[in-house]
Amino acid sequence: MQAAGDIYLPFVDAGLAFARQALFGPANSSYEVDLFQARKLRRFRIVRATIVAAAMLLASCSSGNDKDSRMNRGPAVVSYVVVQPSSVPLVKELPGRVSAFEVSQVRPQASGIVQRRFFTEGSVVQKGQTLYQIDPSPYQAAVAQASANLQSARANADAANALAARYKPLVAMEAVSKQDYTNAVAAARQAQAAIAQNQAALRAAQINLRFTRVPAPISGRIGISAVTEGALVTANQTDALTTIARLDPVNVDIQESAADLIALRRALSQSGVAPTSAQVRLKLPDGSDYGLTGTVQFSEVIVDQNTGTVTLRARFANPASVLLPGLFVTAQFAQAVDTSAFLVPQQAVSRDPKGNATLFVVGPGNRAVQRTVVATRTQGPYWVVTGGLAAGEKVITEGLGNLRDGDQIRPTPAKAPQTKPGSPQAAVKAQSSGKTD
Repeated sequence: MQAAGDIYLPFVDAGLAFARQALFGPANSSYEVDLFQARKLRRFRIVRATIVAAAMLLASCSSGNDKDSRMNRGPAVVSYVVVQPSSVPLVKELPGRVSAFEVSQVRPQASGIVQRRFFTEGSVVQKGQTLYQIDPSPYQAAVAQASANLQSARANADAANALAARYKPLVAMEAVSKQDYTNAVAAARQAQAAIAQNQAALRAAQINLRFTRVPAPISGRIGISAVTEGALVTANQTDALTTIARLDPVNVDIQESAADLIALRRALSQSGVAPTSAQVRLKLPDGSDYGLTGTVQFSEVIVDQNTGTVTLRARFANPASVLLPGLFVTAQFAQAVDTSAFLVPQQAVSRDPKGNATLFVVGPGNRAVQRTVVATRTQGPYWVVTGGLAAGEKVITEGLGNLRDGDQIRPTPAKAPQTKPGSPQAAVKAQSSGKTD
């Protein structure tokens, strides 16, 4: 800190320069030093001593006044809050990406020419709604042929059954041979099998005919059509005709590093940290809040070898279709609640040259005691202090301007008292609604 007398040094230098100019003349003048000049030099030394003495006297007076002012100002008036343990959610901010709840790529199951398209691109379609109509003529002919084959098989079965029934009494009278009767019975059974075969062929033909009408497999918003009327499509082709995505609700895949997940599990194994049902909030790419909260559905059991992260999936309602598949968002959620942390107003905490968090508490005899604490994160207007404080201590929040460790103080309660601790569920609910204690 600069000494009080140092402020007068510029004035001393200016006075010496003026005396030298007055006694010796300009610095660039040339003359021989004689007895007269020696007398001038003596006068200059006298003037210089006088100026320096005056400066020292002024500095002494100033220093005395400062000391007297410090001694006379009395105890510093400070304000404090009484801190108590609170339920503080361990909030995480992680990147996420939106994915549709259901996605269906529509492909044809019958080959033919597309006759009509029954939807508007980008609209919402319902499950079972007809999207395309493929030319049904070949399939209608196949159904008719299968139906005729079935009728023929039934007629043959009737004749075979009648012959077997006629041979049955005759073989008892030995009017026909047993072999002829056995052949008649076998023919009747073959006729019944032919009926079953033709019934199956008819059902297959009817199914293929039904496939000429391409329905929507799910409800959702339909995309661009890859084909137009008159296009030739084939059964089970690689390219999809269109895609349907269900956008209400939607999934958000959140990436969390494996190291953070291990640290969370280690914290949960310690006292003071409790698990919670993770309510998730989203920040959109423009920085605004999505408004609706979601819940974590599950956590992947495999760590991605390329990124070293674990995927958490959360589900959100999306009635206005604000969240679109592929959108990058930021997820905010609490995976656990620290029930032994302290919420300290931010103005009460400062950093020392080493970067350690420090604050002042009201000590015995109304003296300020500087304390080093553990404060690694904030929540709203508070620092979350997890070490260095005890329940019921008085943390000084106002009057910290010139406060030093050990100073005499006159403490008074702050206007905004410390919030009382709540339950872990209430803390998570407040966090999920965007409020802080």
